[in-house]
Parts: sequence; C-alpha cells; structure tokens
Amino acid sequence: MALVNFTNLDFDQIKVSIKDYLRSNSNFTDYDFEGSNLSTIIDVLAYNTYISSYNANMVSNEVFIDSATLRENVVALARNIGYVPRSRTAAHALVSFFVDTTGFSTKPITLTLKKGVVCTAASTFGTESYAFAIPSDITVPVDSNGFATFTDIQIFEGTYLTANFTVEADNPSPPKRYILNNEHIDTSTLRVEVRDTQASTSSKKYLLSDSLFEVTASSRVFFIQEIEDERYELIFGDGIFGEQLKALNYIETSYIKTNGENGNGISSFLFNGRLVDNNNNLVSTGISLLSTTQASEGGKEIESIDSIKSYAPRIYSTQNRAVTAADYEALIPKIYPETQSVSVFGGEELQPPQYGKVFITIKPFYGPFVPNSIKDNLKDKLRSYSVAGIVPEILDLKYLYVETDITAYYNANLAPSADFVKTLISNNITDYAQSSEMNKYGAKFKYSKFQTLIDNSHQSVTSNITTVAMRRDLKARLNQVAEYEVCFGNPFYIKNANSYNIKSSGFKIFGVSETVYISDSPNADMHKGSLFLFKLDSQTQPSIIRRNIGTVDYHKGEIMIDAINLVSTSKTLQGQPIIELSVCPRSNDVIGLQDLYLQLDINSSTLNMLTDDISSGSNPSGTLYKSTPSYMNGNIARIAPGDGIDIASLPTYSVLGDSTTSTPSY
Repeated sequence: MALVNFTNLDFDQIKVSIKDYLRSNSNFTDYDFEGSNLSTIIDVLAYNTYISSYNANMVSNEVFIDSATLRENVVALARNIGYVPRSRTAAHALVSFFVDTTGFSTKPITLTLKKGVVCTAASTFGTESYAFAIPSDITVPVDSNGFATFTDIQIFEGTYLTANFTVEADNPSPPKRYILNNEHIDTSTLRVEVRDTQASTSSKKYLLSDSLFEVTASSRVFFIQEIEDERYELIFGDGIFGEQLKALNYIETSYIKTNGENGNGISSFLFNGRLVDNNNNLVSTGISLLSTTQASEGGKEIESIDSIKSYAPRIYSTQNRAVTAADYEALIPKIYPETQSVSVFGGEELQPPQYGKVFITIKPFYGPFVPNSIKDNLKDKLRSYSVAGIVPEILDLKYLYVETDITAYYNANLAPSADFVKTLISNNITDYAQSSEMNKYGAKFKYSKFQTLIDNSHQSVTSNITTVAMRRDLKARLNQVAEYEVCFGNPFYIKNANSYNIKSSGFKIFGVSETVYISDSPNADMHKGSLFLFKLDSQTQPSIIRRNIGTVDYHKGEIMIDAINLVSTSKTLQGQPIIELSVCPRSNDVIGLQDLYLQLDINSSTLNMLTDDISSGSNPSGTLYKSTPSYMNGNIARIAPGDGIDIASLPTYSVLGDSTTSTPSY
C-alpha cells in the first residue's frame, strides 16, 4: 500500500495515516503501535511531517501580497509593482524668533540658521525629551534696525543624521548598495548631494523621484526602496533613466530620524540651534525666546502592512493615469500623504450635470480643511495624470454630524452606580465615534449596531431609547447679500405636518434687531416646503417675522435659502461664524453621500440614565415605569447661551405623523 497523500495537517491525523501505512505491511501485522518503542518513532515522523507541512504552507502564503504576513515580504511584493510604502512622518511645528545684532561689534548682513537641531521641547513627556531640527539652512537678512527675524520656521521632530558614501567604480559588479542604516527615517526630509570627489568644494543636488516619467539620462534624481528592518536603500540612475554616478563620486545624505506620532502636540520650545553670520562667525547672543505659531502636528507611523496590501494593487491598477474615480482615490494619497480620507465623483452625477469635471473632497489627518495653496498644487499635479479635457476640482470639506439623544435603562441591582454604567457607555460611544466606520467618506451610521453597542456596555443595561438628528454647519458670509444651499444627502422626516421640523441656531439679519431662527412649513404634498424666519416673543412664544425666505426638499434632503444679509451669528467654529441647521432623518441609518464626511458629534449628544424598575424588582407590575418617547422632541430652535432665552420656557413640538411613502425609521 502506497503512503496516501496528506489532506489534513492535523498531527493526530498524520500519525493515524502513518500507522495505517505500517499495518498494511506484513512485517507489522498485529503489531502494538501504542505500547512499543515504535510509537515514539511514529511521533517523531508525524511531528516532522507536521512541521514541514506548516512551513511549506507559510512559505506559500508569503509569496502572495494578500496572504503575506511579514513586513519584509509584503514590501518586497509591493516593490515588484512599483509601490514604495510611506515612511514614518515627523511631526512639524511653526516657530518664530528674532536676533538683535545692535550690540555686535561687527554688523552682519545676513544670519543663517544651520541645518540640524534647532530647538527642544520645553518639558519632557514621561521619560522622553523631543528635539526638533531643520533639513536645510535658512538665511535671512538683517534689517536697518539691526534685527534678523526668522518667521514661521518649519521644524521637524527628530534627530538630524548624515551618511556618506564613495562610489568605487563606474560600473561595479555586483552593484554597490547605498543603505541608510537607521530605521524610522522620514524620507521627506532626505537630502542628497553628490561631489565629484570627497575633496571637491562644490556639489550637485539630487532630487527624489517616484516614477520614470520625464526622467532623462541627465536628470539628477535618485530613487528609494524600503528594505529589511524598515531601513531605506538609495538607487541612482544608470545613464538611461537618471544621471549615472562615476568612480570616486562622493555621496552626502542627510535625514531626520523621528518618533512619529509621539511628537505631536508640543507647543513650547527652547532654542538649541546654531546661528552664524555672513562671515561664518558663531552667533550666541541677542537671540529672543521662541514663539509658537503652530504646535507640532502631522507625525505619523510608517505605513502599516494592511495599508500596503490595500493601496499597492490600487496604485498599480491606475498605471499612473487618472481615468476613473477609483484612480483618483488611489493617486491622491500618493501625491498628498496627509490624506486621511478622500471622496471622488464625476460631474455627471450632479444636478444639473457638470460634464468634463471630476470633484474631489479631501479630509486631511490634521485640521478640518486643505489649505488653498495645497489645493492649487494638487490640481497642478493631477493634471499630469488626468485625461485631456477632464478638469479636477477640489471642494472644501463638508461635515455631516450625527447627534444622538440616548436614554439608557439599567438594573440597579447589577451595577454599583448609575455614573459607573454611564461612563462605560460613554467610553464605548467615544470609541465608535473615533472608529473607521464613521470617520470617512461613504460612511454609514448604523443605528441597530449603535443601540447594540449601548446594550452590551454592561450587564446591567436592559434597553435604550435612542433618537437621531442630523446637523450641518452653514458658514455665514456676514454683511453681504448671499444665497445658501445646504445638502444633507439624506431624506428628512416630517415630524410636524404644520411647521418647525428644521431647527437652527440664532443669528441676526439686516433690518431686524432681535435674534431670529429658521424653520419650515411643509406644502400639501409633503415633498417640499417653504422656509420662514421667526423670533421668540417674551421668551415663550415664536413669532414669524418673514415668510418664503427659501425652500426645502424633504425627499432630497436639501435646504435652499434665498438672498439674505446676515449681520451676526450666535455660534462660531474656529473663529468662523456659523448657523447650525438640524433635522430629523427619515431613516436612522445616516450615510455620508458624495462629499459629505460623516461624524458622530459626541459634544452635542446627550446620555441619560434611568432605573429599570421592572427588571430591578422595585416595581414588578410596571405601574410606576417611566417611558421615554422614541421620537425626536425638544425645543423648536438651537438656543445658544448668548441668545438670552430661557430654554425651560420654550414651547416644544412632538411628532404628529409621517407623510413619506418610503419606509421610514418611525
């Protein structure tokens, strides 16, 4: 009997297969395999087969990028399709200082801040003390008053390091490898210069290139690739793609080794740099304290294995051209590494259509918006990838906030206190709000999952009633007549067939001294409605002061405000005057459509704890049970403290019925 093929890698199954094979041999007929020394030999054979099969399986897995688990193998497979993983990124900050040279014996013309360490964090974080450096010299003139001002100098967290190499021959065999023997390098700070020889006084600057396009035989470029232990190797041209190095050329490299995201959030610095004047004299006096324009931010860890597996095939599929929306979504993080999430859609999807355009919205890792200068730079770079006749347009980020009002019932016999359970629920909600399910384009707030998360927070939680609202923040243009369009991307629920389905924060308009609010009045068809302005008389009753100031489409989830002159608003966001507009969604599963970035706003959500008297046994008949409405109620406006309104005295409006034909959550 031939030894059968193994289809099971289980040790016991392998052992049984070996015994069956031996029993088929007449020399081992009626042999006791369990109580003999041969049992030990069979165990060794089974273990050897098991380990060999396991190793063969793991080796096979490491051959494919989808199943590989070791970083070195994933990076090598990505390298085969031209993908270089993102390096660790240094946190950067903006600082300013000046130097008073009026007391110098020799008046300098310029002052130069030398590359390398510039400052250190003013205090330690745990046991760590962080240094900040610059990768290149910065020179500023001395003004007529004797002051040299360094304004908004960008500094990078990390240690400034150098590495030098000498080219041994024109065409060495095997080719010499130029490896930077430090991990955690921020490749964006990498600087490379080449001298003819080590003794030469002049050098040529080489630039990092990530593709072969527009690279000629005389281009002074270099390429990088990640190798083992998260280090990097420099690759220079071969005389066809990029200028080839010659024998005795001397390569000088400098870079910053960084702590990544650990360097974020530092705002106080002490100067520790090196200043020289135009005569190369060291300057050590007259240096002011550092003022921080921007605290350190932007520090990130090296690209993860999962991210490499996701983006490498997508970048390869684009073939360095932007045709489909997926191409743009793959290329933008490559061009702009600060991208956290991106949404791309064609102009033909808009109403009315805008053919020949592709619209892009980017959520950066740090900050709510992409600066206009970076937008312009991105559009210029994207034109080199896009098809002729397609114009990329980068839109401002639009947030769609989800607000929740939660009433959680709990069994008091199973919990130490209501605050204890409330803290657990709050922590779970915070984790959900910060998860990848929410913070991206195309995200979906999953109502049933959210309720389950609350119920599973602690064994004492018996149930919860959660109501949902959507909010958009309208950026107000003060003291000018303007029209506004606010899209929610989700249908509205008409909770009141008469009026007051839309809530707004307060604002003032030209010609009216009181604070006013926006709300709506549905038409007879319950598909659309009109907007009106109202004020609150005597802090108790609303009074409509102007009708037909705009329209609302409940099915599309769109609010259109006609020309209006806003004077001030009750609320601001990062110094920008805003008007908060909130509505009740027709479905509790809220999605971020197209350019809407979905976020769960914890600060505007509420959580109340109520004892479940039935479950706890204090009122088993339920006669004293406190019920909570399952529909969004509350005040008719979003009142701010500065509005001077007694919220307790405001009228409230509850649900009267649903007029939609689709399946609502109510």
